[in-house]
Amino acid sequence: MAKILFVITATGFWTLKDGTRHPTGYWAEEFAAPYSALSGAGHEIVVATPGGTVPYVDVMSLRPSMAGSVEIAEQLEGVLRSAEELRRPIELANARLDDYDAVYYPGGHGPMEDLWQDADSGRLLIAALASGKPLAIVCHAPVAILATRRSGVSPFTGYRVTAYTNDEEDAVGLRVKAPFTVEDELVKLGVDFVRGEVWKPFTVVDRNLYTGQNPASAAPLAEKILEAL
Repeated sequence: MAKILFVITATGFWTLKDGTRHPTGYWAEEFAAPYSALSGAGHEIVVATPGGTVPYVDVMSLRPSMAGSVEIAEQLEGVLRSAEELRRPIELANARLDDYDAVYYPGGHGPMEDLWQDADSGRLLIAALASGKPLAIVCHAPVAILATRRSGVSPFTGYRVTAYTNDEEDAVGLRVKAPFTVEDELVKLGVDFVRGEVWKPFTVVDRNLYTGQNPASAAPLAEKILEAL
C-alpha cells in the first residue's frame, strides 16, 4: 500500500485584479475522483494545507450544472462527506517527502491565491521532482510551480506541462478579471506548455511529472498515478 500526499489550497477566495474577492477553494471533482480511485485501490491519503487549515470546497463545483448532473453532484458531495482526511489536514510546512510515495495537487482557483507563492509548497515540489516519485498536478494547481523559482530559475523549466488554459479561463469569464493566468505564467517560466481540447480530458507525462489540463483530467491523471505506483 502506498501513502499519497494531497496538497490542497487553504483559501476560500481569489483576489481579482480590481481587489474584489472571488469565492473559490478546491474543485470537488479534482479531489473526489483521484481520492476515490487511490483510496479505493487501498492506498493511504494524507491531506496537507498551508497552516493546516481545513480546506474549502468551491461550491460552484458542487452545482449540478457544473458537475454534469444532479446524480454526479450528489456523488461528489458523498465523497467529500466521507473523506475524513479533509477534516484533519496536516500543516504543509510539516510534510516530509520521505514519508510519501507520491504527491498530488488538485486545483480550483484557490491555488491562484496561496500556493503560487507558498514557500513550503515550492520546497516540496522541488524535492518531489528530484525524487523520481510520481508528482501529479491538475488544472489551476500547476500555478504552484511558480513557487519553485530561485533567483528566477525553476527546475521545472523545460518540462512538458499542461494546465487550465487561457481559453478555459475565457469561457468562465474570469480571464479579464484575473491578475494573471496559469498558462501565461507557466509559459514565462519556460515550461513546454501543451494543451488539449477545451474541457476535454488531457494529461501529459514528462518523466515523473504528471499534469492534467482541467477538472475532466483529474480521473485520468489518477489512473496514471496508479500505474506508476
